Amino acid sequence: MTTFVKRSRFDASAEELFAWHRRPGAFERLAPPWERVEVLEREGGIEGGHVLTRVKIGPFRVRWLAVHDAYEENRRFRDTQRSGPFRSFVHTHRFLPGGEIEDRIEYELPAGGFLAAGPVARKLARTFDYRHSLLRNDLERHRVFAGRPRLCVAVTGSSGLVGSALCALLTTGGHRVVRLKRDAITRAALDGADAVVNLAGENLAAHRWNEAVKRRIVESRLATTRSVVDAMSGSSAKVLVSASATGIYGDRGDETLTESSAPGDGFLADLCKRWEDETHPARDRGARVVNLRIGVVLSAAGGALPKMLPPFSMGAGGVIGSGRQHVSWIGLDDLVYAIHHALFADSLDGPALAVAPVAATNRYLTKALGRVLRRPTILPVPAFAARAAFGEMADAALLASQRCRPAVLAASGFRHSHPDLEQVLRWTLGRPA
Repeated sequence: MTTFVKRSRFDASAEELFAWHRRPGAFERLAPPWERVEVLEREGGIEGGHVLTRVKIGPFRVRWLAVHDAYEENRRFRDTQRSGPFRSFVHTHRFLPGGEIEDRIEYELPAGGFLAAGPVARKLARTFDYRHSLLRNDLERHRVFAGRPRLCVAVTGSSGLVGSALCALLTTGGHRVVRLKRDAITRAALDGADAVVNLAGENLAAHRWNEAVKRRIVESRLATTRSVVDAMSGSSAKVLVSASATGIYGDRGDETLTESSAPGDGFLADLCKRWEDETHPARDRGARVVNLRIGVVLSAAGGALPKMLPPFSMGAGGVIGSGRQHVSWIGLDDLVYAIHHALFADSLDGPALAVAPVAATNRYLTKALGRVLRRPTILPVPAFAARAAFGEMADAALLASQRCRPAVLAASGFRHSHPDLEQVLRWTLGRPA
């Protein structure tokens, strides 16, 4: 039997910490992004006897069945493996006086697993370093608006990368979430809602662009936003945080762009302008509307980064085109913190860039990812090759340059948890320096 222990002190009482772990979304919120863990089945809560079925998405689909037991209010609960990759695995969560959490794991490797002892110990260490840091960051974000009432927030796109992370952040903070489906966005669905977060939209990179694909991309955003705005009319929801994108600026070279910069040209720029225009009737009727112009979202759990990992891990990564084009990016956690901030910050109204304080060139992004993965990055992708592989999307999304600065968010008091590119890559990939 091997024992792993991680202890950390938080600026919160044992009761507050226990309540956070009891709420829906706690398990999802604490799952490290590099593990790609998905909950397939859940019964009940941590009060005891409920079973989780988990699957790890990756090179192996490892199923894990665990039961919560040994529940003591505000003091501890325990996860015991029923079946899974270990011979035995017992995880006891203890909540100690003075705001301290102790995670104690007692486990036995399967027969013949002695060679995995070192990697398993290191994986547990980085996993619980991540979990405790994430919890501390989340608690700090909720504390900023601790004096405000808890909200009921309706969310479109709640099953996507951003939406699922946002819903877990909100529910663990004690807010109520209503997950809106595109075909069920009605005034009745918003009954009791204080705010709406609109994240729905077809994945830009799911298919090679042609006229039919572009029509779907446009309609998935415009029609859903139109339905949300119509449903808000006469409802209790008075705040709308609606997604937009840095693509609104087109290809702008080295120009520094803020919310006051004029929109650009091209398919994505036109789409984003129309997308934001769809929210105007809500503002005209008195709602506070924040159009979040989101950059490239970096997370090992989904989006662009996992698509980059296979070639980079094999040493086949390299700059795209000239490598001088600017990429305005943001870590997933900072994006959901920005959305949470926008729900409460009354000074925010209109466009707000949801990007890191400093954009990175494609060359810098390439080299930073290579350093984190400890792989060379010497195989460039010429512009003509990118266009041959991705068509029109290459010019719009891979070769275009947008050097954005989040002036409005900064002025409203928002601060980033991970403002440095290499820092956020190490955080989301679980690769400490």
